[in-house]
Amino acid sequence: MTESYVNSDGVSIWTTTAGEGRPVMLCSGGPGCCDYLAPLSEMLEDVAQVIRFEQRGCGRSQHAPPYDIETCLTDLESVRAHYRIDRWVIGGHSWGADLALIYALEHTPHAAGLICVSGGRMHNDREWHAEYARRREREGEREPHYDYPPNTEVNRQVNSSWKRYVQNPELLKSISRLTVPALFVYGDRDIRPSWPVEQVARLMPDARFELIEGAEHVAWFSHHEELKSLLRTFVIDVGRRERLSS
Repeated sequence: MTESYVNSDGVSIWTTTAGEGRPVMLCSGGPGCCDYLAPLSEMLEDVAQVIRFEQRGCGRSQHAPPYDIETCLTDLESVRAHYRIDRWVIGGHSWGADLALIYALEHTPHAAGLICVSGGRMHNDREWHAEYARRREREGEREPHYDYPPNTEVNRQVNSSWKRYVQNPELLKSISRLTVPALFVYGDRDIRPSWPVEQVARLMPDARFELIEGAEHVAWFSHHEELKSLLRTFVIDVGRRERLSS
């Protein structure tokens, strides 16, 4: 594993890379959380060059607003340029999956594939939030290990920016025209209702939705091998498609 700091418009962004092969970028959730996706990276490092980063204001990255969707995309593009990558598989967990989907929409030529684990929703629905809150209170959930505390200000500002983004009247049309191959993976014990993610997966022409029975939000806690098989098969298939089209 190699750590590097990427300059993004004068802001220092922490990144790490491991493995060789098809470039895969993984985005952590939150928003506002440090990187916690080493377990996902380890599933792919023998078939992919896996890159992870910490959003500005989080973990080892510099605290430097603005904290919004546009800046998240700028920082991702700075990371891509730093590693001299033309096309990568963009992926993420939870809110990081939402960000990966937005990246694929806004920078489609650079997205060879899309992976959304426990996320990828594009709806700010009151009933969804109410059900999530009810189940969180009743059932609780295990969270990933954080080496650094979440940044609540990043969370507040980026969530506000995301809510504005999903109000775009052309959004669903854009999703329906996104031909990037995509994998959406969800656990049936996730306290976040899956229907918004299933809707997105069914809108996309080349996407599939996989529900892992018994898995929670952090699916690798209990279903490591099932998740690993899905991710590896998808990344290998993206590479095969790229070779056939070249």
